Amino acid sequence: WQIMIHGESYKPIIAEAARKAATEVYNRIMVTHLLMDKNRPNTVAGAVGFNVRDGTFYVFRARAVIIGAGGASHIYRPRAVGEGMGRTWYAPWSSASAYGLMLPVGTKMIQMENKIVLT
Repeated sequence: WQIMIHGESYKPIIAEAARKAATEVYNRIMVTHLLMDKNRPNTVAGAVGFNVRDGTFYVFRARAVIIGAGGASHIYRPRAVGEGMGRTWYAPWSSASAYGLMLPVGTKMIQMENKIVLT
């Protein structure tokens, strides 16, 4: 019932496919805001962000934008407060940046509205 996923094996494979499919690949860019299309209401036209290493500012134009940043984890104090505190299967780096990008521009959030309550 459990499948081990070794991310270190998949990341280079996906990165190579992205390099072959794209004309340009940008790494280490922190997207801070989405840009809305002034001619088409409720349409995201791109994004802005900066390189976390050298501070270079980028403006991206796009026909479609997919945000894969994820929701938030470790917001609430877990029930296990002893030795098990912090030992959850949620991603520790999931900082709710998807919410921070999408909510200010009023985008439709799909499959982000659930809360898991484990027995």
